[in-house]
This record gives sequence, C-alpha cells and structure tokens, in this order.
Amino acid sequence: MKYSVLDLAPVTEGGSVAESLRNSADLAQHAERWGYHRFWMAEHHNMTGIASAATAVALGYVAGKTDKIRIGSGGVMLPNHAPFVVAEQFGTLDALYPGRVDIGLGRAPGTDGRTLRALRRKPDDAEQFPNDVQELLGYLEEAQESDAIKAVPGF
Repeated sequence: MKYSVLDLAPVTEGGSVAESLRNSADLAQHAERWGYHRFWMAEHHNMTGIASAATAVALGYVAGKTDKIRIGSGGVMLPNHAPFVVAEQFGTLDALYPGRVDIGLGRAPGTDGRTLRALRRKPDDAEQFPNDVQELLGYLEEAQESDAIKAVPGF
C-alpha cells in the first residue's frame, strides 16, 4: 500500500500565507523522509484560511524543497481553468521535476458564486467537464507536427 498526504496549506490565526507555504514544504520534507509516496495540494479560492489556491505554483515550491516524493494536485478544479493553461503549468512542473508530477482533477468550483464569477467562469461550466478533460488529455499527449496548438512544455 502507498500512502499520500493531502495538504491545504492552512493559514493559522496570526500567521501569513508565506509561513503556511513554508509549513507545507516542511510537511512534504517530513513525508518524504517517512516514506510517503505523494504530496497532494488542493485548490480552494477566496478562503482566508487556505493558501493553496494557486496549486501549481505551490506545488512547484514544494517540489523544489524535496527530492523524490511525488507531487500532485488534489485537485485542479478544471472548470476554473482553461485546459491548455493547466497542461502548460503541469508540463512545466514535469520538465523541472521529471517523473514526480501528478494531476488530480475535479469539477466542483471549489468556491462561492461571486468568486466563481471573478474567475470568469459560469455555474454551468462544470457541465463541460468531460469535454475539458478530453481537451486536457489531448494537450498532454506528445505533440505532433500537425497539431495546430501545442502545450509547451507538455508532458
């Protein structure tokens, strides 16, 4: 059996976002030493007590502070993002930390209605989830010369 850690980068009362992200990196370092397989971070928006909204950025920080533990999004709320951008972000992480990056996807907004609108999304965007997953998978496949659009870097 393989064990993983799911972290939201909680911001403690009186603490800062920077401190929370440093705590996440410290937790990932401990998880790595203890033999855990993967360190997940989750996307939540407009929550003052959670610092992992920019999941790919936070994962890049954690990956840079660890050596071998896998890192992953648990998960990227795909309706909040263009699949092309997700492919580029996680392709970049994979280029920097080869063989250590996983993408977990979700379709819930991970936020309230006002924040959803601030993300430039509509409530019915979640209905596009199956199509968005297929689009993302297409960008993550090895690019072909005939592809009109290529995620660079991709996986």
